[in-house]
Amino acid sequence: MSMINYASREINCKIVYYGTGLGGKTTNLEYIYSRVNPDTKGKMISLATESERTLFFDFLPIDLGEVRGFKTRFHLYTVPGQVYYNASRRLILKGVDGLVFVADSQASRAEANIESMHNLYENLETYGYDLDTIPFAIQYNKRDMPSILSVEELRAQINPMGVPDFEGTAIEGNGVFETLSCVSKLVVESLS
Repeated sequence: MSMINYASREINCKIVYYGTGLGGKTTNLEYIYSRVNPDTKGKMISLATESERTLFFDFLPIDLGEVRGFKTRFHLYTVPGQVYYNASRRLILKGVDGLVFVADSQASRAEANIESMHNLYENLETYGYDLDTIPFAIQYNKRDMPSILSVEELRAQINPMGVPDFEGTAIEGNGVFETLSCVSKLVVESLS
């Protein structure tokens, strides 16, 4: 849930990137971090586990305007991709304002995408959150790889609810800011 800092006149919002291991969550955040104005972003923090990283940073966007006289500051997080770190995944979801599910478009990763989406629902239920009420977008990443599923197949598997979705190649930046912009605007709309 958004935190209001009256002293700085900011509303702090938490956006979490969720998905399978090696699906592109970290690549999305690294690309965003490398392109955001240094004057409007905080430090990137990486918490390393044995085999993956959880990344975090915040930034203050300039183009989304104000909500009731307050600027919006977004804190972006990734979760560890492996279900082995489910306790960490669940903890990072606490207080979430918006979600981006990063799906791996490769056909060989279809089952992992489905499992990760189910895991997202389960972890949200732990806090009593309903994905139907949280600003949410899906990015079909790795569109540049061979043997990928069509967008229609991916939608049928993990987006039957019809949330906004985007094709992406995060390593090249394709679809990265489009996805972030969509979920950020949905978060701001939910605050108004």
